Amino acid sequence: MSWQEAERAFTDDAVARETLPELFERTAERHADRIAQRYKGGIYDRSLVAEGVVEPAPAGGYTDLTYAEMRGIVRNLAAGFRELGVDGDTRVAMYSQTRMEWAQTDFAALSAGAVVTTVYASSSPSQLRYLLEDPEATVVVAENREMLADVLAVRGDLEHDLDAIVTVDDVDAEDLDGDADDVYGLGDVHALGEDAFDEATYEGWLDGVGVDDLASLIYTSGTTGKPKGVRLTHANFRDNVSQCYRRFADRPDRDSDAPGISAESTTLSFLPLAHVFERMAGHYMMFAAGATVAYAESPDTLREDFGLVRPTTTTSVPRVYEKLYDAIREQASESSVKERIFEWAVDVGRAHHEADDPGALLDAKRAVADRLVFSSVREAIGGNIDFFISGGGSLSAELCALYHAMDLPILEGYGLTETSPVICVNPPERPQVGTIGPPVVDTEIAIDDGVVGEEVADLAGDVGELLVRGPQVTEGYWNRPDATADAFVDADDLPEDAVTAGTPPDERVGEGATDAAAAAGEPWFRTGDIVQLRPDGYVAFRERAKQLLVLSTGKNVAPGPIEDRFAANEFVEQCVVLGDGRKFVSALIVPNFEQLTAWAEADGVDLPEERAAVCRDDRVRDRIQEEVDQVNEEFEVYERIKQFRLVEEEFTEANDLLTPTMKKKRRNILDRFADEVEVIYEGD
Repeated sequence: MSWQEAERAFTDDAVARETLPELFERTAERHADRIAQRYKGGIYDRSLVAEGVVEPAPAGGYTDLTYAEMRGIVRNLAAGFRELGVDGDTRVAMYSQTRMEWAQTDFAALSAGAVVTTVYASSSPSQLRYLLEDPEATVVVAENREMLADVLAVRGDLEHDLDAIVTVDDVDAEDLDGDADDVYGLGDVHALGEDAFDEATYEGWLDGVGVDDLASLIYTSGTTGKPKGVRLTHANFRDNVSQCYRRFADRPDRDSDAPGISAESTTLSFLPLAHVFERMAGHYMMFAAGATVAYAESPDTLREDFGLVRPTTTTSVPRVYEKLYDAIREQASESSVKERIFEWAVDVGRAHHEADDPGALLDAKRAVADRLVFSSVREAIGGNIDFFISGGGSLSAELCALYHAMDLPILEGYGLTETSPVICVNPPERPQVGTIGPPVVDTEIAIDDGVVGEEVADLAGDVGELLVRGPQVTEGYWNRPDATADAFVDADDLPEDAVTAGTPPDERVGEGATDAAAAAGEPWFRTGDIVQLRPDGYVAFRERAKQLLVLSTGKNVAPGPIEDRFAANEFVEQCVVLGDGRKFVSALIVPNFEQLTAWAEADGVDLPEERAAVCRDDRVRDRIQEEVDQVNEEFEVYERIKQFRLVEEEFTEANDLLTPTMKKKRRNILDRFADEVEVIYEGD
C-alpha cells in the first residue's frame, strides 16, 4: 500500500467531523491526565493567577496544565461568557498575543455559541476600529493594560455598542480614560462561570452549535487591499484538521523511526493565533491529537524557549527559519576554524541529502559532520525536533535543503485564510524540497494557465493559477458579496483545458464527503497564486499572480524565487525584487551588517560606523555585487538583477513593511524607498 493509500484509509479518534468545542471535549475525555498546555512565568500579570485559577509559573520557567484542568477552565469561562450575555449572535474579538489564555478563551467562546473574530496585536488604532466595527464585535478580549486603553480609545468611534471588555492580564481599569464599568478580568469571568456552571446546560450549548455554523471571522493580512473577513465554519476548520492529521499522524503504516504527530508530541506555539495557520496547525490540530502545546515568550526568545520546552515539532513562517539559521551560522563564526568546519559540514550535509545513493565515503563524512556540527545545532533547539512545518509564505529551497542536511527537516505546505488554511503540504515520509507537497486528502486542485506567459513553457508539468475545492474552503467573505463572487469560478465555467489533480468531490473519503449531485456543482476558489503541478503530483509555488512583474518588454518575472535565493546568504538580510512596468529587474537589499563587519575585519577593510554610510561604501557594494552575480547565474537574462540599492532599514512589522505573518508589504516598501527606486530607474 502506498503512503497516499494509507493516508486515505487511516482512521483515528482525531479524524472526525464535529464542532470545535466537541473536538476539545472529546480530546479532554481521552487524555484527561496528559499535559495540555505549558505556560511561562515572569512575563504576564495573569488575571487567572491573580484569582487563584492557575498556579504562577516560575520566572523564566514553565508550568503545566493537564487536559482535565484546561477543560475545567474552558467550561467555567464559557459559563462566565454566557453570564455576560454571550450567545450564538455574539461576535467575540480576540485582541492579544499568542498565549495560553488565547487558546482557553477561544474554546470557551465557541462553547458558549459565539463567533470568534481576530485582531492582530500589532494593529494600529484605525485597524483596530475597523476589525471591531466590520464584524460588529460586542465583546472584546484585550490582553493587557495597553490594549485595553486602545479599545477604550476607539470605542466611542464605533457604530455599535460594546457590551463587555475582558482583560487577560490583571488590570486596574479605573484610572484609564473611558468607561470601565463593563471591564472584567478573565479571572472575573471564570468566577462568574464557576458559580453558574451546570453541566447539562453546558452540554445543551454544545448541542446547539452545528458543524455548518460560523465559527470564526479571520481577516486577511491586507497585502493586496483592505482586509476581508473570511467566514470559516466549524466544519471548515475540523475537516482541515482531519486532512492534515491524516498526513502528519503517527500512522501504523510508517516505519517506526518515521516522525509523526500524536499525543506524545509537544509543540512550541509562537506565531499569531489571530492568523489561520497557527490557529489550525498549532492549536486545533495539536489539541485534536492530544498533544502538548507550550507557549513561547516571543519570537525573540525562541532559542531559550526551545531549550526549555524541547518540542518535537513546531509551525512557523519562512522568515523565522531564516533568522534561526542566521543565529546558528553566527554562532559558528566565532572563529575562522569553526566557520570553515561549519561551511564544510553544510556542504557535506547538502550533498548527502541530495544523493540518491550516498555511498560509504559520503556516509562517513556525514557522520563526522553530524558529530562536529549538526548534533550541537539540534541540541541548541531542544534536541527533540522531529520536523518543522512551514507555511504562510514561500520558503527558500536552498534554506530548506540546509535544514534537511542538519537532520532538521522542514515540511513546507501551502494554503490561504480562505482554505482554513491547508491545501498542500509535504508528507513526513517523502518530502520534496522546493515543493509545497501534494494536495491533502479530499482536496481537488485545478491549474488555469491563462494568466502566465510563455516563459514558463519549459517547466515540467503544468503551470498556472491554482484553483481549489474541498470541505476546507470558505463559502465567502463577511458582508462582501462582490469579493465573494470574484473569488469563485462556477464548476461549469472552469476552462476546458484546465488540468485537475487530487480528490474529486464525489470520491472524498472523509466526513466532508458530499453526495455526487452536490459535488458536481461545487465551485472553484481562485487562490491568485501561480504554481507548477509536477509530473509526480507534487506542487511547486511560483508567485502571487498580483505580484508577477510584467516588464515593459512584455516578459513576466516572478520575484519570489529570486528573493528566496538570498534567504540563506550570509551578507544579505532581506531582498525585494522590483521591475513592474520597467525595462529591467532591480532590487532593494538590506545587508547583514554583522556579517559585513566580520568580513571587513578579516580583510582589513575599515568600514564607516554609520549604517547609512556602509550602504554607500563602494567596497561594500562590490562585495554584495558578487553575491548578486552568483544568484543571477541561476536565472534567465531577463530575470537577472541589473541594478540594486542598499538600504539600512530592515523590513519589519513595526515599520509596517511586513505583515504580522512576516510577508513583505510590497506597496509600502515601494512607497518608503521611492527615492531609491527612482535612482535605480533614472533614465530608464
